[in-house]
Amino acid sequence: MRIDIVKEYWNRQPCNIKHSNFPIGTLEYFNEVEKRKYFVEPHIPQFAEFEKWKGLEVLEVGCGIGTDSINFSRAGAKLTSLDLAENNISITKKRFETFNLKANFILGNAEELSSYFSYQQFDLVYSFGVLHHTPHPNLALDEIFKVLKPGGELRIMLYSKYSLKNFLILLGRAQPETQPNCPIAFTYSKKEAAKLLEKFEQFECQKMHIFPYQLKEYKKLNYVKKFPWNITPPTFFRFLERRFGWHLLIKAKKPIL
Repeated sequence: MRIDIVKEYWNRQPCNIKHSNFPIGTLEYFNEVEKRKYFVEPHIPQFAEFEKWKGLEVLEVGCGIGTDSINFSRAGAKLTSLDLAENNISITKKRFETFNLKANFILGNAEELSSYFSYQQFDLVYSFGVLHHTPHPNLALDEIFKVLKPGGELRIMLYSKYSLKNFLILLGRAQPETQPNCPIAFTYSKKEAAKLLEKFEQFECQKMHIFPYQLKEYKKLNYVKKFPWNITPPTFFRFLERRFGWHLLIKAKKPIL
């Protein structure tokens, strides 16, 4: 799979772009997109811990339309946001202008990451739901390793192979993204993820996220739970997420030499 095919796909339909009916680029649009994203995926702020990175150098690989980016910046991080797709970078820049915040923006390929930084190294490299969409995730992680400071932290989300969502995908009952025809979407077991990150240390991994809503209603911005999630007690639902969730939430560190 060529990287230009991946780039064209995400330029055509940026993730979460339809999560609001307000005009794209308005204050109301960005506020609703953020509220909606974290309502459906409340584990993201918990995983990112935006406030932890105040005053530190953070690189987000695959910023999308900037929902996590804006929260790193609000929390005081020295942020650099990178994305492969021009539309994503353009919308993220507009988001920062709307909220009067600043960051560095780079249009680029995660598999060539170190070529954009001749000297800069980061305290955190963060990438949520991105690296499994690049043709060679191993190359992207090699590049991330190069730009992390010794002792710096990596936080990424990869799709889980042993999950309810992937089981439905294999049965032809679901697709990796709410948008159809995603060109690449790798999945990983915890063991495979650990192998992918073998250069790193202090590897931690947990599962999270089962999408409980009727997709047709969700696309109309309505939250209607489908069976059996509409009758599942919240504590048991969280238990199932930890066993069969679609998201592998991974933390690791670059060794101090």
